[in-house]
Amino acid sequence: MALFNRKTTTAPAATATLDVDPALAALTGEYAIDPAHSSIGFTVRHAMVTNVRGSFADHEGTLTLNGSDPSRSAAAIDVRIASIDTGIGDRDGHLRSGDFFDVEQFPLMTFRSTSAEQLGGDDYRIVGDLTIKDVTRPLAIDLEFNGSATDVYGNERVGFEGSAEILRSDWGLTWNAALETGGVMVSDKVKLTFDISAIKSVPAQG
Repeated sequence: MALFNRKTTTAPAATATLDVDPALAALTGEYAIDPAHSSIGFTVRHAMVTNVRGSFADHEGTLTLNGSDPSRSAAAIDVRIASIDTGIGDRDGHLRSGDFFDVEQFPLMTFRSTSAEQLGGDDYRIVGDLTIKDVTRPLAIDLEFNGSATDVYGNERVGFEGSAEILRSDWGLTWNAALETGGVMVSDKVKLTFDISAIKSVPAQG
């Protein structure tokens, strides 16, 4: 289900009109990301032979969706890096240290969108500024719209999942160790994954 459908009709002036499905246009509004039913994760190559997967448990954010014009949609996400979890306590402690994220000095990772576009069907791309350790660089995230539903508590929800790839060195995450057999302990390339459930905000009553 796309956030909008374009249909071209033949008119005397031969102009294109935007025919918006009312059910999809109704998705327009402000949404709060539900951290209990969302995940922000990563995968990185370890010792050249396997992958380490982890996630950030503490995050919050908002989505501004425009069902008639996806280019006017936006996203803002804050992640508390100290909540990193790879399943190994010692490894998580190393990632929090000055060798990597230095969470005492830089507790937050943030994303603020600057543009959005529909790629076709349910596929979208959102571009924005990713900040880690006070370094801000552009990031493009490809997303798939998974649909909308009203849950048992009456909340209107939307779902997205997507991914992006970064070079961690671009954000100053450069720690590594050489392997005796060649190569390095931790890959520079990191895959970020997003599985988002967001709840539509109820407008305040005047």
